[in-house]
Amino acid sequence: MPNQEMLTKVKSANGFIAALDQSGGSTPGALKGYGYKGDEWSSDDEMYDLVHKMRVRIISSPVFNGDKVLGAILFERTMDGDANGKPVPEYLWSKGVVPFLKIDKGLADEANGVQLMKPNPDLGSLLEHAVRKGIFGTKERSVIHLANAAGIADVVAQQFEVGAQVLSHGLVPIIEPEVNIKSAERAAADELLRDEILRHLDRLPEGSEVMLKLSIPANPGTFDALVRHPRVLRVVALSGGFSRTDACRELAKNPGMIASFSRALLEDLRHDTSEADFDRDLGEAIDEIYEASTEKVAA
Repeated sequence: MPNQEMLTKVKSANGFIAALDQSGGSTPGALKGYGYKGDEWSSDDEMYDLVHKMRVRIISSPVFNGDKVLGAILFERTMDGDANGKPVPEYLWSKGVVPFLKIDKGLADEANGVQLMKPNPDLGSLLEHAVRKGIFGTKERSVIHLANAAGIADVVAQQFEVGAQVLSHGLVPIIEPEVNIKSAERAAADELLRDEILRHLDRLPEGSEVMLKLSIPANPGTFDALVRHPRVLRVVALSGGFSRTDACRELAKNPGMIASFSRALLEDLRHDTSEADFDRDLGEAIDEIYEASTEKVAA
């Protein structure tokens, strides 16, 4: 069973989820966005050490706490690291922030207009490890490029298959079938995805709850039925390449959806700023994203 105190917070508290889970190929881009040139590391271990320091600096900031940040999604190495003398998941929860873990191993090549998740034969042992570490839930990402009904059906089927395995370990899955916001077929893909997800939600056993992480829809309100579904704990939105300003503006048009931003949260942060400036910039980002998650406007 999920931690009940964490479950109550995720289900009913105001706020958003910070995505701090860049891994593999996305880590160099995250570090360059943080102000590094790219020649500050010469190995993967050095690169991951720098990104861990970045994440620890973020979660250690006094403005990063459970008042506005409901949860944080972690990369596996971050989950296994320490922050201020405590394991990262324990440290987050001491600040009222619920820890999640990214569990997918990246994307397969595109077929039928989508990219499925790569095989993950060691998922069972990873989920057992996550439980021992005090993780509440998981996140697993696929990508949809075209409004291809067969491809979208494959994505959703795989997502819910993985989700069932996550649920069997007492964790809450964040199912993330991202629609590419640059797709010329974005609106149609949103609708196909919504309908396919609804079919799978209706088949979930009573008492099972999942979360959904979706691209902000092309047409506001497209995912309203998912927000209202009794098997959905929360619907969160990824920024998907939007700037923070644009992502917040579009998110605010969708009642019931809260943010789970990565780049849009971190875009103003730099490694060489003073602690006061860093906390100010992070606090402004948190405030803007919190407002878009909690104060909705007419579309």
